[in-house]
Amino acid sequence: MASPIVLLSGCVGFGEEYTRIEGFSNGDVGAVCLKGTTGDARLGNAPHRVYETPDGMLNAIGLQNPGVDKVVDAILPGLDFSETRFIANVSGSTVEEYERVTERFEDSDIDAIEINISCPNVKEGGVAFGNDPEMSARVVAACRRKTSKPLITKLSPNQTDIQTNARLCVEAGTDGFAVINTLMGMAIDAATRRPVIGNLQGGLSGPAIKPIALLKVHQVYQVAKNHNVPIIGQGGITTPADAIEFMIAGASAVGVGTALFYDPLVCKKINAGLADYVTSSQFSCVSELVGSLET
Repeated sequence: MASPIVLLSGCVGFGEEYTRIEGFSNGDVGAVCLKGTTGDARLGNAPHRVYETPDGMLNAIGLQNPGVDKVVDAILPGLDFSETRFIANVSGSTVEEYERVTERFEDSDIDAIEINISCPNVKEGGVAFGNDPEMSARVVAACRRKTSKPLITKLSPNQTDIQTNARLCVEAGTDGFAVINTLMGMAIDAATRRPVIGNLQGGLSGPAIKPIALLKVHQVYQVAKNHNVPIIGQGGITTPADAIEFMIAGASAVGVGTALFYDPLVCKKINAGLADYVTSSQFSCVSELVGSLET
């Protein structure tokens, strides 16, 4: 990748939304992860679906998307693959749906496939797969059989043993990890005594979850480093310092999501900050930072 920055799934639509903003370019990032895609079209959850929280954001979009056939046939041909890498995000309610969507992307120009086994804001599938290590591995193995493209497994923080999950997913054939997905949370309107989010719960992202994300990256790295499996670290990255910390914890690349909503040009700043840090440090390149935590 030309940059260690990945634009996260659900935050940039299908790769075209932020290209409408003056000064923004997909060329500033190493990869763009497209919106979660299912076998058939989904309308998503009832509103409200997004709510700002202290140092974060709750979302319960519910995987609204036009279905994999529309994405492959109508959306992918409109993307500029010379600008950056594009990663499909595969979601499903059954193992068979994960297989079907993965197989459909296999015959496309997509560069890699992210398996979303940890979405916290759908009522079926999603979290159930991501919080059970054996079920996570089963989904990974099923997708592995359907594609030769790189597979990235998106791990849930809402589980008791993320290292066991990571180990089983490596054995099942994952090529990389995205660590972490959002945490489950809710918001209440005190005046009405009702949930703010129509789905009751949603995924919490943003700076509020950064300390948890850093720990989970460090934990997964203890497993992944023994198998040369890279990690995309994500969860509250808004500054170059944040990105550097995730790399020191063990991430080879970093995901930016919530920060884009209030600073669409933040990636330029993170790239510049990373370059300045390397120039003024003992490291000759960004990759030497990975896993350099001293304990």
